[in-house]
Amino acid sequence: MNSAVASSNLDRGGNDRVPASERGPASTRIVVTYGFWLFLLSDIVMFAAFFASYAVLHGHTAGGPSGRELFHRDKVLVETACLLLSSFSCALLSLSVDRQHKLASFACGLATLALGAAFVALEASELWTMLADGAGPSRSAFLSAFFALVGLHGLHVSAGVFWLLVMLAQIATLGFSPEVVRRMLCFSLFWHTLDIVWIGVFTIVYLGAFR
Repeated sequence: MNSAVASSNLDRGGNDRVPASERGPASTRIVVTYGFWLFLLSDIVMFAAFFASYAVLHGHTAGGPSGRELFHRDKVLVETACLLLSSFSCALLSLSVDRQHKLASFACGLATLALGAAFVALEASELWTMLADGAGPSRSAFLSAFFALVGLHGLHVSAGVFWLLVMLAQIATLGFSPEVVRRMLCFSLFWHTLDIVWIGVFTIVYLGAFR
């Protein structure tokens, strides 16, 4: 009976006559990936609002220190190198998960974890030094916008580091089940998005301060 109904939905060429919008729910992988892309797009919109705020306020120092006086280019370059290298190791991690190679997955995952943690430590050190020097977010509109934008990105990277820890634990305990592979795909999308956002921060905030 079911085969008769299914065959009636096909034309002479074997193509499905039922429109795509009426063929029932999509697979879990498609639904999860689509939902996660929506989440990433909403995150990008939020970062865009913070970038716009910084672009408007970066010149409002209220007589306080400017970015040129506060930023250390060498430290920022090391931060950037850590995050870009972590993006490369994350790509290798995705390939290892696709091939279900556990040892390579752990090696690439731990490399991504170490580089991400190093980035967070360097960024936290930079913000802490500025606070200790009296250049906190309440000092000027410029510093408020700077702490909001850079701090928001740092929180995202910290969340990504914690997420990766959980994912490595799941690979160790659950192996490469479809759920774990799907979550790893979402993680890699999230991590690469943070790298793209950081390129914007590096260009607009740090390089822009030394123009």
